[in-house]
Amino acid sequence: MLNQPFRVLSFIPPMTQLNTPYPSTAYLTGFLRSRGFDAAQEDLALQLVLALFSRDGLARLRQCVEHVPPRRRSEAVQSFHDQFDRYDATISATIAFLQGRDSTVGHRICSRNFLPEGPRFAALDVYVDDEGGDPLAWAFGALGMQDRARHLATLYLNDLADVLRDAVDPRFEFVRYAESLAMSQPTFDPLADALAAKPTLVDEVLETLTLAAIERHQPTLVLLSVPFPGAVYAAFRIAQTIKARYPQIKIGLGGGFANTELRELSDPRVFDFVDFVTLDSGERPLLALIDHLKGGRSRERLVRTFVRIEGKVRYINFPEPDVPFEEWGTPTWDGLPLDRYLSLLDMLNPMHRLWSDGRWNKLTVAHGCYWKKCSFCDVTLDYISRYETASAKELVDRIEKIIAETGQTGFHFVDEAAPPKMLKALAEELLRRKVAISWWGNVRFEKSFSPELCQLLADSGCIAISGGLEVASDRLLKLMKKGVSVDQVARVTAAFTEAGILVHAYLMYGFPTQTVQDTVDALEYVRQLFEHGCIQSGFFHRFACTVHSPVGKNPEEYGVTLEPLPPGGFAKNDVGFVDPSGVDHDALGRALNKALYNYMHGIGLDQDVRSWFDLRVPKSTVPRRFIERALTQR
Repeated sequence: MLNQPFRVLSFIPPMTQLNTPYPSTAYLTGFLRSRGFDAAQEDLALQLVLALFSRDGLARLRQCVEHVPPRRRSEAVQSFHDQFDRYDATISATIAFLQGRDSTVGHRICSRNFLPEGPRFAALDVYVDDEGGDPLAWAFGALGMQDRARHLATLYLNDLADVLRDAVDPRFEFVRYAESLAMSQPTFDPLADALAAKPTLVDEVLETLTLAAIERHQPTLVLLSVPFPGAVYAAFRIAQTIKARYPQIKIGLGGGFANTELRELSDPRVFDFVDFVTLDSGERPLLALIDHLKGGRSRERLVRTFVRIEGKVRYINFPEPDVPFEEWGTPTWDGLPLDRYLSLLDMLNPMHRLWSDGRWNKLTVAHGCYWKKCSFCDVTLDYISRYETASAKELVDRIEKIIAETGQTGFHFVDEAAPPKMLKALAEELLRRKVAISWWGNVRFEKSFSPELCQLLADSGCIAISGGLEVASDRLLKLMKKGVSVDQVARVTAAFTEAGILVHAYLMYGFPTQTVQDTVDALEYVRQLFEHGCIQSGFFHRFACTVHSPVGKNPEEYGVTLEPLPPGGFAKNDVGFVDPSGVDHDALGRALNKALYNYMHGIGLDQDVRSWFDLRVPKSTVPRRFIERALTQR
């Protein structure tokens, strides 16, 4: 190995997202190249979808469908079987349209006579007016042909994804593929069983793509960046394929999933597939690992790395300082087919669509969170607790390099919470240097975001902001140590909106001690925020207690009792708890999400919030003009 070229190949495993590359491999590849290493990257998530949703892929899918008895076919599978010729004739053109390579196809898609329509299109029926008019006119109007076509094409792909799930692989999802096999699984057994099973069509295609990438790059070291549980199964399938054909290639696994769920890894079977598992920011562990593989340091001097030694898992962490955020270098997208990503339009809401529509260069303003107090957050982990910034000049230098490489001026700042001070400096530097970009990101709705600062951010290119309103209850916000109040959030979000910036609110239900009254009142606050145009989009998450959060560390402070964690040597993150309030949060959650979906489409804002609940709930105690009065106090 010492006499051969040392090459590093980073994979984005299925599934992450389809409209733009997940940024982890771009950061690692850019960093390694800045240090003189031969580094490359491939997005197997995108490649897998493009291979499956092609004429050849659909032909193979049809063969699988033929083996499903008619009585066992789902509605989606039967629809695909009956309309296969139309799918075969339209798939290439539809993919090209969603990639932005053939916009004229949009006219035919909008005719509703071009694409075969399966069960997913039934959702359009809810929008038909009493006169039987155009079901999408309310959303797109007469001029929104491209958006209308993209939405219809997305429904078409969702129908095909349903066929894959129902006829080939019940774990298949566009984003959360096989998520249940990895999410907080205490033992490796479910993954081991799935990996030992006969490969599905999806597995076979992924294996072919993996081997082709290995042949192209001839790597010494393969890195599997696994951000979410939904990418774990495919990452291990990739590793399994490489080990079977090229046992000499070393494989490392890291990313957000490892950083949160594998911190107490002890199952040696994991190392039948990978050789190393690293934790937290990968720059320093990766430098140490490469140095070790090149013979420059012993195994005992690895950094934040799990290995298997004599059949047992051992964690090695030789004390070395992390690479400063300022020295990470500029991420690179070289090697990723930027013109082949798919702009999907699932949600018609103008803010919500940003997550799946458009090609965004993902970049970080700072490492970690400057607040790091929220009791539901993993504030004890490195990606939150270690806060570092780079200068505004360095950030804009990176932005200019990325624009020069990609030709794209859209940026998504992926910070946990971008600091107001840094955003102000960044905006001023962008304006000073006349760098025109469009950007959006995540913030805390704190009072630092004055109307003047919001306008400055808009002038610099800010088009949208997301932030945590969480429970929309001052009592619970205080218990959460969120550092904001409902009326403050109203004033800040209004300032963003008045500057022409879209606002998305992260919302939460089921927090310890949250009562039914708290939940009803929270929905009333949210209704008023939508009614007054303070927010345009939102999403309700069910609270999950993690072992790394203040609630998980000190449950008694929050009035709950943790359930014992089951034995096992694999994933450990979510932990069950007993809340003495006894509230049925699942039933309440269905109502919250139903209401929110309608609010995002401008429906039901004048209704009593109790009308969304299937069970009897108390009347809201929130004054009907609470948000209005908060806004007049600015």
